[in-house]
Amino acid sequence: MIVVMAPDAGIAEIGGVIREIERLGYTPRPSHGRSGTVIGVVGAGAAGDLAHLAEFPGVARLEEVAHPYKLVAREARPEPTVIPLRHGEVGGREFVVMAGPCSVESREQVLAAARAVAGAGARVLRGGAFKPRTSPYSFQGLGEEGLRLLAEARRETSLDVVTEVMAPEQVALVAEHADILQVGARNMQNYALLEAVGRARRPVLLKRGMMSTLEELLLAAEYIMANGNHQVMLCERGIRTFETATRNTCDIGAVPALKSLTHLPVIVDPSHAVGVRAWVPAVARAALAAGADGIIVEVHPDPDRALSDGAQSLTPDGFRELMASLAAMAPAVGRELSIPV
Repeated sequence: MIVVMAPDAGIAEIGGVIREIERLGYTPRPSHGRSGTVIGVVGAGAAGDLAHLAEFPGVARLEEVAHPYKLVAREARPEPTVIPLRHGEVGGREFVVMAGPCSVESREQVLAAARAVAGAGARVLRGGAFKPRTSPYSFQGLGEEGLRLLAEARRETSLDVVTEVMAPEQVALVAEHADILQVGARNMQNYALLEAVGRARRPVLLKRGMMSTLEELLLAAEYIMANGNHQVMLCERGIRTFETATRNTCDIGAVPALKSLTHLPVIVDPSHAVGVRAWVPAVARAALAAGADGIIVEVHPDPDRALSDGAQSLTPDGFRELMASLAAMAPAVGRELSIPV
């Protein structure tokens, strides 16, 4: 259930409802927007226990949420969630581009990539310090040293940093160095990890699992939000189907579907979706046209020598061309994307 407060409800009235929800043994999750406050009610119990809240001062109405996810649902927050970063925001008018190498391989490599993507207009530097790989013999990342190199690149370029966290015990360490915590596709239903990033105070980029439905993705986001972190971005990165021409199948229809089901920002990963460098720009532009709030793409200064995902990584020149095409498209779909002259 959600409690919709009247637009003119004051702090005292909102506080009174929150205290009553807590007294009844539920957990209140208030969400404040331009049109007013909505309070999600989390916990098990009979809905009838809450009926009297409709009579509290400042309450406009009570609404049942039909979905199994409550806090993530569009009904819980009619306005889109906008997540502030150090240098911009995700979920607003700007189409946000996150870019960088799949893995942090060396200081020279990550700094070269960061300079290239920053110079082309990216807002966020992506790079893996801890890398979950299908083969145990593949490059697994530089670990804590990779985090330090990402932080150095951030200091030089002023880009925010997104990087993957793989286990609950890594959350505090990664949060020290990164601005956005990424939960990868393989960990989308790692509930201990979801709860841990839910207790962190960093935005979370939650990637859809390779064989997960949208409802499963939204329920994974619910785990994070139920633990107190409402700064969640959803990422469509392609799902596994019978098709083998592309690395995965990009579910571009997931973008408008998610936009109708949830208030959370939606990001698309065209690199992992198609796995072929030449096809990444077309899917990136499709994401913009479909209504995504941004993309996350792989860019490497020398993709042919990359230790991971070189075949799907753009060159710096290719990334600049992609950014120019996105900037030209953005106004036609009501978005903004500025690139350096």
